[in-house]
Amino acid sequence: MLRTIGAFVFLIALWLLLSGIYKPMIIGFGAASVLVALLVVRRMDGVDEDRVDQQLDAVASIKYFFWLMAEIAKANWNVTKVILAPRMPIRQHLFAVPHSQKTDLAQVVFANSITLTPGTITVETESDGFLVHAVAYSTDDRAALADMNRRVAAIERGGSA
Repeated sequence: MLRTIGAFVFLIALWLLLSGIYKPMIIGFGAASVLVALLVVRRMDGVDEDRVDQQLDAVASIKYFFWLMAEIAKANWNVTKVILAPRMPIRQHLFAVPHSQKTDLAQVVFANSITLTPGTITVETESDGFLVHAVAYSTDDRAALADMNRRVAAIERGGSA
């Protein structure tokens, strides 16, 4: 119960911080939304009883986040060039990308990182890798995804870069 109350206070504070509107009606809607969300999660027994062990290294995750943001910016630029090119050099391709992550959480981070990067999307997940679609496929894509795979594996507890 204490964890539920703490989550309520944290989520209300987050709501106020992110909304930036401090009118009573909006605060009431925020409190009601948080209350409904916590009741649903509590009914699913997801607040007090279940705990997910920290599976990722916090410092390495922060470094990965900034690296990923830079990669997303580069990919945005590349996709923009493809779209604005007179002949639109689109070479769509589906290809398999192996992963080396041990935990489900790290595999989700890797798959979502692929999907967040413009021009690529994770289409299917398998036990040994992912099926990825690229809009403008080049052989460099495999090397870039291998580097991303290595970096995500490094943020797992006990991983190395």
